[in-house]
Amino acid sequence: MQHMRWILGAAILCGAPAWAATPATSPIGIDLKGIDHGVKPGDDFFRYANGDWLKTAKIPADRSSTGSFLKVFEQSEKDTAELIRNAGASHPAAGSNARRIADYYAAWMDTATIEKHGLSAIRPELAQIDAIASRADLARVLGSRLRADVDPLNATNYHTQNLFGLFVTQGLEDPSHHVAYLLQGGIALPSRDYYLSDDPHMVAARGKYLSYVGALLQQAGFADAQARAKAIVALETKIAKAQASLLDSENVHKANNLWRTADFASKAPGLDWPAYFKAAGLDDQSQIDAWQPGAITGLSALTASEPLQAWKDLLSFHTINHAAGLLPKAYADLNFDFYVRTLQGTPVQQPRWKRAVGATSNALGDAVGQLYVKHYFPASSKAEIEQLVKNLIAAFHDRIDTLSWMTPATRAKAQAKLATLRVGVGYPETWRDYGKLDIRADDALGNQLRAEKFEYEHQRAKLGQSVDKAEWWMTPQTVNAVNLPLQNALNFPAAILQPPFFDPKADAAANYGAIGSIIGHEISHSFDNLGAEFDDQGKLANWWTPEDLAHFKAAGQQLVEQFNQYEPLPGLHVDGEQTLGENIADVSGLTIAYLAYQKSLGGKPAPVIDGLTGDQRFFLAFGQAWRGKIRDAAQRQRLATDVHAPGDFRAETVRNLDPWYPAFEVKPGEKLYLAPKDRVRIW
Repeated sequence: MQHMRWILGAAILCGAPAWAATPATSPIGIDLKGIDHGVKPGDDFFRYANGDWLKTAKIPADRSSTGSFLKVFEQSEKDTAELIRNAGASHPAAGSNARRIADYYAAWMDTATIEKHGLSAIRPELAQIDAIASRADLARVLGSRLRADVDPLNATNYHTQNLFGLFVTQGLEDPSHHVAYLLQGGIALPSRDYYLSDDPHMVAARGKYLSYVGALLQQAGFADAQARAKAIVALETKIAKAQASLLDSENVHKANNLWRTADFASKAPGLDWPAYFKAAGLDDQSQIDAWQPGAITGLSALTASEPLQAWKDLLSFHTINHAAGLLPKAYADLNFDFYVRTLQGTPVQQPRWKRAVGATSNALGDAVGQLYVKHYFPASSKAEIEQLVKNLIAAFHDRIDTLSWMTPATRAKAQAKLATLRVGVGYPETWRDYGKLDIRADDALGNQLRAEKFEYEHQRAKLGQSVDKAEWWMTPQTVNAVNLPLQNALNFPAAILQPPFFDPKADAAANYGAIGSIIGHEISHSFDNLGAEFDDQGKLANWWTPEDLAHFKAAGQQLVEQFNQYEPLPGLHVDGEQTLGENIADVSGLTIAYLAYQKSLGGKPAPVIDGLTGDQRFFLAFGQAWRGKIRDAAQRQRLATDVHAPGDFRAETVRNLDPWYPAFEVKPGEKLYLAPKDRVRIW
């Protein structure tokens, strides 16, 4: 399902060009000045492709990283900002999307009014928490705080501020009906590892977090702020111990737990579940899926065993912390100092207009998206990308037919899944209706809270409705892409289909190496270690013969061991198991893109341009697509929370493809060299 590792975190898709080879007079599409010829490609391909760029590249003071991805994001941000700022220029009518966009942005930028309002927007919630006098009251408050989640593995989503999160999509074993999935939450640090790890950096972060919790409570006027902070962190630590690990959360079989709502009291005793579900508006559901059953049982027990005052303090802190960015400057500064400066190493806050643009685009995603598509994504671009996707799917089809290890029975099932793959390019077929969302030009925090509630109601309303297989999970202005195994579908938002990853005037090798490999990556997610669990209808089902499944798992383990060797920071290695799905998709996507590029040549040799062969340009484009620098603190956080390996190691994926070796004369003894038997070949 899309909320697993199929969100392509920081990856950027570039749009793709024609199917024919590009003549030698076209731009090369490669940054020749960025290459470091002092590095052997076979020793470190990432630094060969990007070394001279790395020597001078600087991370902006308001960013945790920089690189090719940021360049695309900043262009999209600039374009979206212009649309949002212009939304109110023609004085749109009240109740129109343009008015909502203009008012949301204006409220975010109105710092004087934010200072004046203080905590007023969250006073009712804080009063509700303060009035908790029983376990039943606690259950009702917790239920009223339940919010929707579109990526339960993303530690910045609403559920981290609430004890549980709600995700709504089709059933794992019943593609025709929506199911409510209840997810673990309850912590305000990026992941459970921050509470439990003995790593010195994590220990230091916990100490600074304790100080932050106390400072925020003191700012809000709470008595005995430091004592309350200790109780809050102690309770969050117990919550973290009860939570499932990231790996367990990714295991779709462990998530397949449809519980009757009446059985929650016996399966997860402690919480007053009837009161909770009624407050959450889920009391009409006969069953709910417990995504992390052990965690739900453990968290429920804590609501009964821990003092009510500790819960009241925790909920008060979470309420203020979640709202801090739109509270007066003293609160926002404390929040930035801990979450961004301390945890990510970013020294300077982003300009307010950038944060306002991001918040507006998030809250009113489809409304902003309609404007974005109208101005920046012509029909010609949509047609061009759709054709490229067809070309990549055709290459994948050919590849499946030629896999020597796959039996005919499994091959037929794989082809059936590929044939029914639904691809969305640019924007959704239908747009969200924001008619019931109240946006006010003088109520920034209220707008955010109402938008979150609106999203929750939108997701909850899907329960009992027929499944929309064309539903999108990203907005057009999002610089990202996603595979949706439960829908057997792909989304390629418009914003990701632009330079520098795609240039319609560039050489085909560069475009296939960049956009082609990432489109191939998304297609391949349907067949990675999690996507392969779902059939052509998006149903959790085993369609593998035993011998094929054994080969597939063995190849996956080979890739796990390969990535386990990478060490981004001294003593800190990539987790090959945690990143396996993305790594499978990288290997397979690059393989398919290479085959599609070769097919595009029509049997003719690729031209040599600026002394580079077609294969060299293809692989260099892939390596430069992963160009980037990241602060150590941010790298540490991503290694603990992200299912993607760092970009420099993703660039080294080339070592698994046979054509890379002759292209760069890679020899045994060089650091990236793999003997043919050790090269991972899955799809």
